[in-house]
Parts: sequence; structure tokens; C-alpha cells
Amino acid sequence: MSITLAPKRRGSGLGLAMPAILLLLAFFVVPVALLLLRSVTEPEPGLHNYRTLIGSATYAKVFFNTFFVAGVVTLVTVLVAFPVAWALAIMPQRWASVIFAVILLSMWTNLLARTYAWMVLLQQTGLINRSLMALGIIDQPLQLTNNLIGVTIGMVYIMLPFMILPLLGVIRKIDPAILQAAALCGASKGQALFRVLLPLAAPGIASGGLMVFVMSLGYFVTPALLGGTANMMLAEMIAQQVQSLVNWGMGGAAAFILLIVTLGLYAVQLRFFEPKPEVR
Repeated sequence: MSITLAPKRRGSGLGLAMPAILLLLAFFVVPVALLLLRSVTEPEPGLHNYRTLIGSATYAKVFFNTFFVAGVVTLVTVLVAFPVAWALAIMPQRWASVIFAVILLSMWTNLLARTYAWMVLLQQTGLINRSLMALGIIDQPLQLTNNLIGVTIGMVYIMLPFMILPLLGVIRKIDPAILQAAALCGASKGQALFRVLLPLAAPGIASGGLMVFVMSLGYFVTPALLGGTANMMLAEMIAQQVQSLVNWGMGGAAAFILLIVTLGLYAVQLRFFEPKPEVR
């Protein structure tokens, strides 16, 4: 007695994926296409908006502020998040759960409330300046708001959980026996860190760094409140072009440039940091 298996219907997989495809088309592809169209047709057809963005010193400063702050925030976040993730991975589960809950709580707190809290802390009469003056470290209050210093401090705090979480997932998968073997082979703590631990944690650093950098490029609330108008970043400029100047063409061009940069960074991560499948 032979059993004949019914052939799989072609297109069944496509049918199951159709709702997701339609969702992407409606909420991503179509809006991006319309944005691109407006960037090359308003106020007149052509690449005038892109030439203005690239050739203007004012807009060049905005792009510089945006990428500079995003780079510094990403670097500082990695330096702060790595020891925190490592401590969470090796400490007892009871304490790790408490600290992990605090990190999650900071993510769930309203972004605007957290930014206003940093405005209070960083102002000239705030707790940070008063503490530094009380300790005799400074004689006069530091200017920590309405500049890129305040923006960097506020954004590092907000971005830390987005770096800690992917790092923690990668570090927990590292076998402690690898580090023990490195120590038995005569490696110092520094050698074990830079030649064993960091290479193994590179995928987590790359994914967390990409997430932090891309989110920093498009952040609006924190730079607007802590940076001031003299230190405008790209998201603020786009909002100004669309809301105040009703210049959809210029705003669309700036947003599209930001999208291209984001996709380029994602392609780099896939090329160099995506884990390769095992060959058996």
C-alpha cells in the first residue's frame, strides 16, 4: 500500500506573508516613496533641495552636530554599558534581577519627564554644579545646558538600556571556560579582555552600537530641550522645515538622506558582523 503525499500548494507561503507585506507597503514603502517624490518636486522639480543641503554651511553644521553627537553618544554608551553588562552576567541572579528591573524601569519612564529631570540636574543651580562646587572641584558653575555637552549627557542616559540589553545577551552566551583557559595559558586580564572577551562580544557591540547610533541620529526631544536653537540637530531641522516653514521638499530631502545613511550602516553591520551559518 503506497501513500501519496499531496504536493504543497504553490504560493501558500506567500499567502501567509501577504498581511505583513501589505503592512510594510502601507506604512513604510508608500510613505518613503511619497517623501522621496516631494523632495524632488517641491518647490520645483529637480535636485535643488539636495544641492542646498549639501552646499549650505548652515545645513552642514546641522549634519556635523548630528553625526558628531551620535558618534560620541555611541562611544560613551559602549564604554559605560560593557562593564554593566559584564557585571550583570557574572553577579548572582538575585542581584542581577534587581538591577535589570531598574534598567527596564528607566526605559519605561516617560522620555519627556526624564529629559526635564536632566534639565533640572544640569542647570547652573542644579545638583551637579552645586555638588562640584561644594567639593571644591570648580569655582563657578559649568554651562551644561543649551550646548552639545548637555545633549550628550542626556542621550547617553537614555540610550544605555539599548546597549546593555544586546551586550548582556551576547556575554551570557560566552562560556566562562574560555576565559579560564586563557588565564591558564598565561594571558593577563588585559589580554583576556582585548583578545578573548571583546572579539566574542563584538556582535553585541555592533548591534547595540548600530541601534544607539541610528536612534541618536533621529532623536528630537532631548536635543531640542538640552541643546537649544544654536546647536540644532537634524530631527529638529526637519521639524522646523515641515512645521514652521511648510517646506516639505527640504524636510523630505533631509529625511531621505538620513534614511540612506541608516540603510548603509545596516548593510555594513550585515556584511561584517552578522554571524555566519555553521557548515556541517
